[in-house]
Amino acid sequence: MDTFRRMVKEKIKDECYKRGDFTLSSGKKSEHYLNCKPVTLNGDGIFYLGTLLLDKIYENHNAKGVAGMTLGADPLVTSVVMLHAAREYAYGGNCETCHEWVPHEYASLIVRKEPKGHGTQAWIEGPELPKGSEVIVLEDVVTTGASSIKAVEKLREHGYVVNEVLAVVDRHEYEDTRELWKKHNLNINSLFVIEDFMDEHQDH
Repeated sequence: MDTFRRMVKEKIKDECYKRGDFTLSSGKKSEHYLNCKPVTLNGDGIFYLGTLLLDKIYENHNAKGVAGMTLGADPLVTSVVMLHAAREYAYGGNCETCHEWVPHEYASLIVRKEPKGHGTQAWIEGPELPKGSEVIVLEDVVTTGASSIKAVEKLREHGYVVNEVLAVVDRHEYEDTRELWKKHNLNINSLFVIEDFMDEHQDH
């Protein structure tokens, strides 16, 4: 997986990271701009990322699904469940790279920014899991943590257990996010942090 990690890091550095003077969606100012969609919406990129995320998810003994706030998390949750299914299929339902606690399939859940305007007015799209099922929230880029927290709150209101947020990149720019995760009883993990890309752009 070191090769996948190196390839993803290079793609994010080349295609997703910019240095300058930016106003982020949160309204905060930053000299770092990071938009992972050129990689998460690319075939090779999402294959590498999904594989890295899936191996992290396997470390959680209780997770039955993955979820995230649309739009950034859509390709992440889809790739994870598809790649896990591919591993199961490749090994005839007995995934040799999995562990005994890994479910036969993971549910993929998408949290809407607003409830559906008709029908059930649902906030969450995807297979229905039993109440009390644990899901991991996936995020492409964590800045203030606001979108992750909103997803967590909607999932918990629906009866799911959420203990972990797993991001592609944690920007690590705002110290108050540490207290935010603690306040909401969450662990934050990421494949990369913003510092992984900053040093190589110092002279640009």
